[in-house]
Amino acid sequence: MKALVPMVAAALLLAAPFALAGRSCEEAPLPLEEVTTTMKLAQRTLKALDDSGAAVAMISRAGQDLSKYGLVYSHMAFAVRDHAEGRWTVVHELNDCGTAGSDLWHEGIGNFLLIGLHRHATHVLVPGPDVQARLVALLGTRTPRRLHEPRYSMLAYAFSTRYQNSNQWVLETLAAATAPPGKVETRAEAQQWLKGAGFAPLTIEVPMFTRLGGRMFRANVMFDDHPFDRRMAGQIDTITTDAIVRFVRASDSAARVFVVD
Repeated sequence: MKALVPMVAAALLLAAPFALAGRSCEEAPLPLEEVTTTMKLAQRTLKALDDSGAAVAMISRAGQDLSKYGLVYSHMAFAVRDHAEGRWTVVHELNDCGTAGSDLWHEGIGNFLLIGLHRHATHVLVPGPDVQARLVALLGTRTPRRLHEPRYSMLAYAFSTRYQNSNQWVLETLAAATAPPGKVETRAEAQQWLKGAGFAPLTIEVPMFTRLGGRMFRANVMFDDHPFDRRMAGQIDTITTDAIVRFVRASDSAARVFVVD
């Protein structure tokens, strides 16, 4: 999708057994029917966001079939409302098409969804008003950029700063907004705060031969950030949309969730 552009505005500086986040690298154009169906979903999602009254929400898409892990949604982003212009902007981390790098991007809901979805539905998590206010303030600072690690791994370990996956950036940015002022300025501080706040990553089973294949043939899959004993046992602790939703619902009693399909 060539319409995507890197995040530049100061106000927003704020497979495939491993396909847990990111976007498709398929260069072929999407079928017209897929584009039409996806844009209708985008319109329904925009209306639901407007109707929610939120200033910022956390939106997830179903880009791949993750049913073998008991998951539906693969990739989470922030959706931020521009009250002056009445539009929503999606802010998220994207892996650069299978490379070992990533960047922060901002785009419309339509572009966010036009990747060839596995399931035409979006999951929306609306934090409570206090957390929303903190997120809006934080996304207008340099902290989100400071919390971005360009070294990307789809299965980045939840409590290591060596790599980062897309959902991990969302979670660590949320931690910086939710923690007491000045408590979280770095990724290490975000992870320490998350541990203390009771965040638990999802553990998935990745057999040795699958790990070896992923490491040899995919630049965006690394395992050397995971604890040795857990890695050798095939226990991979990573950040998923489900883990984030579970954490927010447990820690923010005012949070709301809904599905648009």
